[in-house]
Amino acid sequence: MEGDLSNCHTHPSFFSSETGVYSSKHPPRALPQDPLQDLVSFLFSHEHLGTTALVDSSSGSSISYQELKSMVASTASGLRNAGVSANEVVLLLLPTTILYPVLFLGVLHAGAVATTMNPLSSTEEIMKSVGACNPVVAFTSPDRVENINGLGIRAIAVPDALDFDSTEFSPFASVLSGGDGGELPRPEIRQTDTACILYSSGTSGLMKGVVLSHANMIAAAELFVRFEALQYTAETWKNVYLAALPMFHVYGLVLFAVGLLSLGSTVVVMRRFNAEEAARAIERFEVTHFPLVPPVLGALVRARSATGCEMRSLKQVSSGAAPLSNKVVQDFLQAFPRVDFIQGYGMTESTAVGTRGFNTEKLKKHNSVGLLAPNMQAKVVDCYTGACLPPGKSGELWLRGPGIMKGYLNDEKATSSTIDKNGWLRTADIAYFDEDGYLYVLDRLKDIIKYKGYQIAPADLEAVLISHPEIIDAGVTSGEDEEDGEIPVAFVVRKPGSEFSADEVMKYVSKKVAPYKKVRRVVFVQSIPKSPTGKIMRRLLRGNHAISRM
Repeated sequence: MEGDLSNCHTHPSFFSSETGVYSSKHPPRALPQDPLQDLVSFLFSHEHLGTTALVDSSSGSSISYQELKSMVASTASGLRNAGVSANEVVLLLLPTTILYPVLFLGVLHAGAVATTMNPLSSTEEIMKSVGACNPVVAFTSPDRVENINGLGIRAIAVPDALDFDSTEFSPFASVLSGGDGGELPRPEIRQTDTACILYSSGTSGLMKGVVLSHANMIAAAELFVRFEALQYTAETWKNVYLAALPMFHVYGLVLFAVGLLSLGSTVVVMRRFNAEEAARAIERFEVTHFPLVPPVLGALVRARSATGCEMRSLKQVSSGAAPLSNKVVQDFLQAFPRVDFIQGYGMTESTAVGTRGFNTEKLKKHNSVGLLAPNMQAKVVDCYTGACLPPGKSGELWLRGPGIMKGYLNDEKATSSTIDKNGWLRTADIAYFDEDGYLYVLDRLKDIIKYKGYQIAPADLEAVLISHPEIIDAGVTSGEDEEDGEIPVAFVVRKPGSEFSADEVMKYVSKKVAPYKKVRRVVFVQSIPKSPTGKIMRRLLRGNHAISRM
């Protein structure tokens, strides 16, 4: 499962010393020029021999490609008949399911805008997001319907399998079948129109809505998903992917609900991830590709021993969304020596387009996040002087290309501080390119915590902590954890004489945030180190010897 990039070394011009710009070593890919090309029409315009599109890993129930196209069209019609107009927002507050791609693509095909959220989000978190984008309809699990209706949004319950018999799901069945009205004309959709709003912590601070256009999503499908798959084989419909990544996250969304569905590949969807069940699913469905996040990689190695599943069908495993330690990589390579292992780099703000690993017979760089995607450019900028740096020198990574977002929702200041006037996205990640054009990410300027691939903004947790009457001040940063990568660690200044315990702090926070955002360790301190401007100096917190289990 290794490609051929034999001409790479004869073209050392991927870096221009005059401009300081790194260019992709891959040939450019053609992107649609028609301004009226929308994402869904683009996906379904590609011919392939694929038959089964989506499979539920637990029940084995499936959706064929013929059914998928029909279901997307009827869902779009159902939404229009339900009164959803062009450019109105539809919220997907759902766990991973084989119906997720149907709904996401159906919303876009109707000319509406999809916004996705973690289904474990607290009511407070949902209120913040919906207040910014004003969704008119929400698709959610039955247990959240009353909650969402209470926010003034029409909630439609979605089953977790292909079972709509219950009256509870009749509104959903009505939308899926095209609704009660006649066939309304589809609105004109331009590439520049907004396709979706995803949430990211950006380069710093609180969560922001990332506005992505149809052109951004088409670029992600072509430059990330389609390009990578077609490097290895033209018979992409023979590939079987295991979808254990959440589809509300840009990584899972672009792969499983978008790009792969243009290639005829089969996507086997896990509703809830369990390492041993994943190993059995790989064997049962003869999975060839498994995109994952770092904690899953180690779990897969352990599951191989626990289940006895050899997983011989696996051809490639790819990791993204968070840093990965060398030890975990080496353990995986030892357990799965025949599997092509790569890492990748992307952001919500770049529609997941950035770099992808690429191994050849002579060149295997498993600790690198790979080569720049086609049509993408990069700079490595000295954080102090602003100078562009050559290969081997580390600085802040800047990206430019067709995947870069339209901007942050209703936040021109944050947008202009992240994307400059020439279209360069400041990633706030410290990185360097080597002499072969492979990128290595070292650290982050930003303070975002990556827990199991999820982004956690320290500022969100700090706001919750200082809302407690026993807490005077608080700072949150990341602590290293062998299993989860990074975990949120809270440094807390209590009121004098307070006996508020670490367990009580963690319980208080857990009631107000999604489970993945919970504080995992608490350190009590006399004060929080801050800069003259009042910014918490998290690097000093992170270096505090007190980051140990309390």
